[in-house]
Amino acid sequence: MDRRPGQRAGLTRERVLAAAHELLGAGGVDGLTMRALARRLEVAPNALYSHVPGKTALLDAVIDEVLAQVEVPAMDVADPVTGLHALMCSTYDVLLGHPDLVPLYLARNGARGANARHLGDVMLALLDRAGLREARAREALSVLIVYTIGFAAFTTGPPIDVPDPEPRAEQMRENFDSGLRWLLAGITAPSMRA
Repeated sequence: MDRRPGQRAGLTRERVLAAAHELLGAGGVDGLTMRALARRLEVAPNALYSHVPGKTALLDAVIDEVLAQVEVPAMDVADPVTGLHALMCSTYDVLLGHPDLVPLYLARNGARGANARHLGDVMLALLDRAGLREARAREALSVLIVYTIGFAAFTTGPPIDVPDPEPRAEQMRENFDSGLRWLLAGITAPSMRA
């Protein structure tokens, strides 16, 4: 049986993504190169290409993999707005758990992989149940994603003149929650369904 270099090296996609995430945390996007990743995994650089076609795909895979941690509400949740609220709060919490990746979500305008598509499909289904169709639902989806990623970026950014970051984090979480409720109320208002 012929195996590719990455398979011979005992690599898995999971190991590659975990090591890439570690490198991103240590040195940011500039610190993540295919050569640095190969050194960390103690393989030849060509072994990586069995798992990812290049750095751009690697970055996309790392940020999409994190989205698997988002808790998805049941599709039959009684109130779709409650489901959307829970989904966006979970997304926000996951982003806060990976502050090193938040700038990537901003730079890449979100994620594009299977997990991101699944979350988008869930959001669109909940928005449909809340009365928003097609273009309006897609617009609402974009607004909710931008709000959540933007708030996470603001929260994880360096605080200015804040003596104790712990109360700041709590206050930011409360602000996110309040703002999300206002946003969802506006998005699902009858006047927005046209």
